Amino acid sequence: MTGDQLTTNEAVREKLLALVAEDARVRAELAADGSLFQGYNARMREVHERNADALAKIIDAHGWPGFAVAGADGAAAAWRIAQHAIGLPDFQRRCFQLLEEATARGDAAPKHVALLDDRIAFNERRPQKYGTQFDWDETGKMSPWRLDDPAAVDRRRAELGMKSMAAQEAEVGAESDEWKEHAPKDWHARQREIEEWAREVGWI
Repeated sequence: MTGDQLTTNEAVREKLLALVAEDARVRAELAADGSLFQGYNARMREVHERNADALAKIIDAHGWPGFAVAGADGAAAAWRIAQHAIGLPDFQRRCFQLLEEATARGDAAPKHVALLDDRIAFNERRPQKYGTQFDWDETGKMSPWRLDDPAAVDRRRAELGMKSMAAQEAEVGAESDEWKEHAPKDWHARQREIEEWAREVGWI
């Protein structure tokens, strides 16, 4: 690898890390005043779409920025940007395909494929495979989104080195409390809003 390639790769890594740092900063600000949890916040969406545009340019120039291009932390940042691009169905699906291919050649983390697979399933309003997506249920509890095979989920997670569903549920519950999230007053209205949004942006 030439010196120029090393410089370019480090620049890509640093760019990706800066993008996710900005995402985290804005998320924390919006969570602090409660606006993060009132639908898809316009400011958060702007950050997600701006980051997605930057990632798309990196992909066009370098291919998927996996371990070889961006290092482990940069590759994780690339996945996170894709994971958060919920208002861009075509882009998120494209990223999933590229991430699958990168994982097959050992250039990305299999866990990230599972997380993005579940995120897309949630957005498309179909059952997930790995139980990583959570939402409020009718009882007001933060619970896993529908599973395609509940009996297989812990085995699938273990194969990827992920914690059990029980441990995940406890962690999500604690995080929800930490962020001071509250169940929607009208669960059925929330479900209708989510489906309307999914149709509007092209998920379903």
